[in-house]
Amino acid sequence: MNSRKIAVISDIHGNRWALEAVLEDIQGRKIRNIINLGDSLYGQLDPVGTFDILKKEDIPSVCGNQDREIIEPGELNPDSESIQFVKEQLTDEQLKWLEALQTVIYPFEDICAFHGTPQSDSEYLLEAVTDKGVVRRSENELKGILSGIDRKLILCGHSHLPGSAQLKDGRLIINPGSVGLQAYSDDTPYPHVMETGTPHARYSVAHMDGGNAVIEQVTVPYDWETASKTAENNGRNEWALWLKTGRALG
Repeated sequence: MNSRKIAVISDIHGNRWALEAVLEDIQGRKIRNIINLGDSLYGQLDPVGTFDILKKEDIPSVCGNQDREIIEPGELNPDSESIQFVKEQLTDEQLKWLEALQTVIYPFEDICAFHGTPQSDSEYLLEAVTDKGVVRRSENELKGILSGIDRKLILCGHSHLPGSAQLKDGRLIINPGSVGLQAYSDDTPYPHVMETGTPHARYSVAHMDGGNAVIEQVTVPYDWETASKTAENNGRNEWALWLKTGRALG
């Protein structure tokens, strides 16, 4: 793997304001290579503005579970207000962009990228949800899930929590956290919350030099007051809280 810097973004969720701030920070670092791990447009914020930026920047992107829900609304949450909101905003061209996204991509030499796990876009990789809470997966669990993935750098999102894991065989896993939504609650497979504790946008930088990597988890301020107010105006009061505080329960 040649020496390079790679910016890793994920889980924008239609938050154009957060995406703009993150991309400005990336450009200030003179990083040209960017990978997007999905869940790009879902949310009652600004899906069209988010799409326009991703399209203009031509950022390699994967399909997240809630990207998939937009184009396959009958499979999950058919009555979701957010799905209907996004579908009403998007044009046929934009929906076709979502349809063309792949679940697993290999954007650069020795790098594999997906949203959740290689097998499922709705399962966390670094974390497991149990009836006792959210716990980190063991080395053996990670190896089992990543069986057949021999790339040295493995990129995942979905949990919205920044994190990494170094496997004994040399493979490195990075979750950049979420650009656009710093907390949420979920009921599957058990009730749980994910929260970073602050409303800042997040992404990762991988400084690659041969077989070595230095990982930087980046926290970026942005206009979360506007994002929160937009969510509230669009009928998502819980999103307004999550965006403004980075807390799932207030």
